[in-house]
Amino acid sequence: MAEGNAREDQCAEVVKPSYRKAGAWLRRRAENLLAALLAVMFLAFVIQIVFRYFFNFPVGWTSELTVIAWLWMVLWGSAFVLKDSEEIRFDLLSGAAGPRARRVMGILAGASIVALFAVSLPATVRYVSFMKVEHTSYLKIRFDWLYSIYVLFAVAVIVRYVWILWQLLRDSAPESD
Repeated sequence: MAEGNAREDQCAEVVKPSYRKAGAWLRRRAENLLAALLAVMFLAFVIQIVFRYFFNFPVGWTSELTVIAWLWMVLWGSAFVLKDSEEIRFDLLSGAAGPRARRVMGILAGASIVALFAVSLPATVRYVSFMKVEHTSYLKIRFDWLYSIYVLFAVAVIVRYVWILWQLLRDSAPESD
């Protein structure tokens, strides 16, 4: 318990309360968008069932909209809603290691993730920009708009892991809300 309070005190020293409030507000809005995407996906799914089985008139746009909403939900949620402590991890090795070894593993993993995403980011941006020449079959959404969420996701992952690395290098455990 004391360790958790010490961690909160360290984080409070780094992040001002006004930034915490703004971050909490932004997080709630990100959750709201995630809920809206889930509602859109559900409604499109219900419309698809009604048209297909009650009217014998299958419509393709509902399937397309469901896939698009799912794609955005997964990447948006992972980038802006999912907390570090909520991520699914295979921690068989790190769970068996001591605190110092876990810290070293965290630093190595974080540095690898930052490096890989940072190296791939320019090519990702170029490819997503190139995809403006294609569009979806039914809704005619340009692929660059559709897949732009991946660029946001990649930037969010880089920022998140830079923050985790900074905390680990300062010899403090990452905040696990």
